[in-house]
Amino acid sequence: MIARYTRPEMGRLWEPENRFRKWLDVEIAACEAWAEMGEIPRDALEVIREKARFDVARIDEIEKTVKHDVIAFLTSVAEFVGPESRFVHMGLTSSDVVDTALSLLMREAADIIIGDIRQLMEVLKTQAFRYKDTPCMGRSHGIHAEPMTFGLKFTLWYEDARRNLRRMEQAREIISIGKFSGAVGTFSNIPVELEAKVCHRLGLTPEPVATQVVQRDRHAEYMTTLALVAASVEKIAVELRHLQRTEVREAEEPFTAGQKGSSAMPHKRNPVGNENLSGLARVVRSNAMAALEDIALWHERDISHSSVERVIVPDSTILVDYMLHRLTGILKDLHVYPERMQANIEMSYGLYNSQRTLLALVARGMTREDAYTLVQRNAMESWGKGVAFMKLLQKDPDIARYLSPQEIEEIFDLKYYLRNVDFIFSRVFGE
Repeated sequence: MIARYTRPEMGRLWEPENRFRKWLDVEIAACEAWAEMGEIPRDALEVIREKARFDVARIDEIEKTVKHDVIAFLTSVAEFVGPESRFVHMGLTSSDVVDTALSLLMREAADIIIGDIRQLMEVLKTQAFRYKDTPCMGRSHGIHAEPMTFGLKFTLWYEDARRNLRRMEQAREIISIGKFSGAVGTFSNIPVELEAKVCHRLGLTPEPVATQVVQRDRHAEYMTTLALVAASVEKIAVELRHLQRTEVREAEEPFTAGQKGSSAMPHKRNPVGNENLSGLARVVRSNAMAALEDIALWHERDISHSSVERVIVPDSTILVDYMLHRLTGILKDLHVYPERMQANIEMSYGLYNSQRTLLALVARGMTREDAYTLVQRNAMESWGKGVAFMKLLQKDPDIARYLSPQEIEEIFDLKYYLRNVDFIFSRVFGE
């Protein structure tokens, strides 16, 4: 299922071929910096540039013996390059290459996800304006509160997505770090100027101070950002699942021709897409917790983080790409039922006007406590007997001393609740 929605770019990004390609890019950039500093002969650099490649199957074969993936990779490269391979990986430690290459991969993954968020925002904005003036009931605790418009839901989600876009751009920046400072970060066998030269070639910023590794709070920030994006997707998915409930049915996710909802009940149209998204958000959140656990390492480095990252970073970026793409499709083709929204507004007998009534009584001189008691008394009777709230208020002699039947009727004006929608839209969209 995930493969149907994930863009091919994200899947290919984490394949072994591309991972080793990034390692080779880092190694060649280091060789170019060494050559610029006069430490590698120019003719040797040209041989490395021309011949440097690798074979994934051969790397796997070598690793079975050496039990070290970077050594296996370097051995495979050396088999292609020949004697000049002695200059490859000169002065470096494995993490110089692996961590810097991981930064390149995570940066590319961030670019894909940033694009996904922007596409989602386009759909959210379109739907916000489409349903800007479509009244629906606002709910708190799942209970009728006061009217709003369906477009405001999309407006809220648009603003959520905009914050996630900023977070993802910040996460991209925080992970765009290279490190070429050797075994414990002291530049023991590497000139300090080499790091800046290599990072410049790769479009990265040097880690100001490192151990053997780039510090994992950077990766944790990136992963928690993915978790926030996933949580925002789940926030929308949960709302859509509620709106699709039979008792509500104000909106439904798309149900395509030939689709089946249940193996037993042919009538079923289930919110399976949104349920999938809710479940996958849990995976991304748990991966973020694993990233937080990776921050603390023994002394200047151990490899307890390495095995974790090989799972959580590809999985989370692939999942978030999938989640954003699938949610965008659901929202774009969402089935919306304005008539049902209006029917649901009317379902609670006009009780959503209780606050306006309370405020009107207070404005006429009644204490808030007494006004609350009067309004609540009529509200409970309306709800219990299924009688229009306005009619009960108009018949109540205690209220009649403060408000006329006409004034009460004017309180029950749906348009009153929607009068500031334009203001909210202008704050969010600037239009």
